[in-house]
This record gives sequence, C-alpha cells and structure tokens, in this order.
Amino acid sequence: MTETRAWTTEGTDVRTQEESTTESEREHVCPECGGALVTDEEHGETACSECGLIVEADEVDRGPEWRAFDSSERDEKARVGSPTTKMMHDKGLSTTIDWQNKDAYGNTLSANQREKMQRLRTWNRRFQTRDHQERNLRQALGEIDRMASALGLPENVRETASVIYRRALEDDLLPGRSIEGVATSALYAAARQAGVPRTIDEMARVSRVEEEEFKRTYRYVVRELNLEVAPADPVSYVTRFASELDLSDEAERLAREMLDAAKERGVHSGKNPVGLAAAAVYAAPLLTNEKVTQQDVSEVADISEVTIRNRYRELLAAYEEAGQAAVA
Repeated sequence: MTETRAWTTEGTDVRTQEESTTESEREHVCPECGGALVTDEEHGETACSECGLIVEADEVDRGPEWRAFDSSERDEKARVGSPTTKMMHDKGLSTTIDWQNKDAYGNTLSANQREKMQRLRTWNRRFQTRDHQERNLRQALGEIDRMASALGLPENVRETASVIYRRALEDDLLPGRSIEGVATSALYAAARQAGVPRTIDEMARVSRVEEEEFKRTYRYVVRELNLEVAPADPVSYVTRFASELDLSDEAERLAREMLDAAKERGVHSGKNPVGLAAAAVYAAPLLTNEKVTQQDVSEVADISEVTIRNRYRELLAAYEEAGQAAVA
C-alpha cells in the first residue's frame, strides 16, 4: 500500500514541516505536565514552572566568568568594547587613542613619547575618514548628536536619525543640499516617528541652516525615502509644555481630554498642532483654578498669543459640546 504525501510549490514535505514544528513546541513545554519551562541561569537549570521537574541541569554558562556589583566595577572587568552603533560613522569599530599622555600604569610620558603619540593620533584620525563619504558621515552624525542634546531627545531618536541620514547618503540625495540641512531633516523625522516631536521653530533654533531650507529639505527627504511620518498629534506636546509650566497632573489630564474632544469633532483638521496643544495647556489650568498666563504659554510653546486665543475658544466649544453629549 503506497503512502500519499502532499507537497508544497517549493517541493517540501508538508508532514515534515508539521512534525518539525511539533518537535520545537515540545522543547518548550514540560514532558510530564505540559507546563512552561523556565531557565535559571544562576544555577544552570531548566525547570517546569508548574510541577517543578528539572528538565535539564548543569547547563553551559555563556556569560563572563567574573562578577560585578555596580557599573564601575563592570566597566573595569569587561574585556570587550561597546556594541556597534549607527550613531558613529565607523559604527564604533575603530580604535581611539586616549588624549591623556600617560602609559598603562598612569605614568606621564616623556617629551619624545608625547610627540610620537600625537603623530599616531593624527594618522589615526586620517585613517578613520579615508574618503569624502566617511568625512560627510562623521560631520553629519556629529551635527545630529549636537542638536539632539540641545533638544533633549533620547538615544533611540538619535539612532533612528542616523539610519535615515545613512539611507539618504546611500541613495545619493546629498548633491545640491547641505549636510546640516539633511541632518536636521533626519532628526526632525526621527523625533516625529518616535512620538516625541519638536516644533519647526525649535529645530530651526538649534540648526545651522535657515528655516525655509530645512522645510524644503525635509519634504524632499521624506518623499524620496518614502518615510512613514504620521501627522503630529497635539497630545504629544502636552506633557512637555505642562512640565515646563509646572502644571498639576489634573490640569494635564484635562488638557488631554480637551484635545481628544476636539479631535472627535474635527476641530484639529487644518490647524497647527502646536497651537492646539498650547491652547489646551492654557485652558485646562483655568478650569482647575491654577494661575497661568497667555504670555507664559506663548514663551514655552513658541506660538503667538493671538493663535492661543483663537484655538482656546474652539477648544472650549468642542469640550462643552462633548460634555453636553455625554449628559444626554
């Protein structure tokens, strides 16, 4: 009697795939009760979380042979370098010669040795940037790091901005545009993608290019790289504005509710998200009996007082409508 087997278009046995999947699932469950397995790296054991059966013992410890109880002790005992990162032009793989003229024992170098080390540092820098692309990348990533520090952006935003700039460089988008302009555009897009956006005025203040050039370059980079950048949400600005104005948690929560009510009624459509956030941050403290002026909000949000007053009325109207609808 012949056995009939089904085959996929790639010519693989369907039964073989199902058997391998079943075997991989069995490796992660207890053979006695079917419970989930938990690995105890300290004791080198794998046990069942339900019945306590020791499935495997004396496992190989793939960590370091030394122990450390704080970060400084860990740095002293570690024998490997930092992980690779996109935030450095060479991804952190090159060698750096320390600027201090001391040997491994902390003794000061002689005059001849200091001169020799200075020559080595010079040649080391030259070899790190051997062509124009590496020099371009080094300058751009330095600009991204400088602007991100000035704007208080986290490390994940800097990493994303570095990746965006590398893509722009690989796709040959730099000719005819300044390094600073593309770097600013990459950082602005990365901040919006990470949900911690900064206003165009804030970006223009820390950038070395004009605002119009920055806007033009940003639109070009987003279009050519097909970046998925969602429209800025006014709510994402509320936390930062409320923190700088020292508002209470109740006022911040109320500002978020007012913006949610405005979005439900389409009031935010076509409006500057920074202006809406500023108006909500101004209106909410008034309802919670906290003291804040339009001038204070204007300075923090970098938006005109006229815009705050206009959006303020629209937000209050939308919030009142939402309250009436909830009562009805």
